Amino acid sequence: MSDSHPVKLTVTHRFKASAERVFDAWLDPQKARHWFFVTNEDTPLVRSEVDARVGGRFCFSDLRDGAEVEHMGEYLEIDRPRRLVFLLTVPQYSTDSDRVTVEIIPQGTGCELTLTAEMMPAWAEYKDRTAKGWSGLLKGLDALLERTAERG
Repeated sequence: MSDSHPVKLTVTHRFKASAERVFDAWLDPQKARHWFFVTNEDTPLVRSEVDARVGGRFCFSDLRDGAEVEHMGEYLEIDRPRRLVFLLTVPQYSTDSDRVTVEIIPQGTGCELTLTAEMMPAWAEYKDRTAKGWSGLLKGLDALLERTAERG
């Protein structure tokens, strides 16, 4: 593989929730703070800021060993409820950005989400760990949507 080609990983998750509810949870800072980059489901993010428009930016911060870790990015495409594309950077670890594409296909009353992350070749050794991380986050989103659906 050439150093100019990104490393791609794909994760798929089926939700009982509608495509609209799943999509909106990515852009609603109050919902996102309970699942997006949350490493402990009992501890929501310390910061959740979203400017949900093409060219808009986001910043999510969690605490890891007492230190705040920022996950920052910029929205490249927003096509509710089907597609969301953004750049993602975690400055504490690297100035490089991943390109993340979220595609949502309605299926009955639920939907299927496919997330594709394009990482820098230097991060290839973290591909499996990153895929596992995204899978965990999507499970957290699913659990949040189930809980909020039960509350009505």
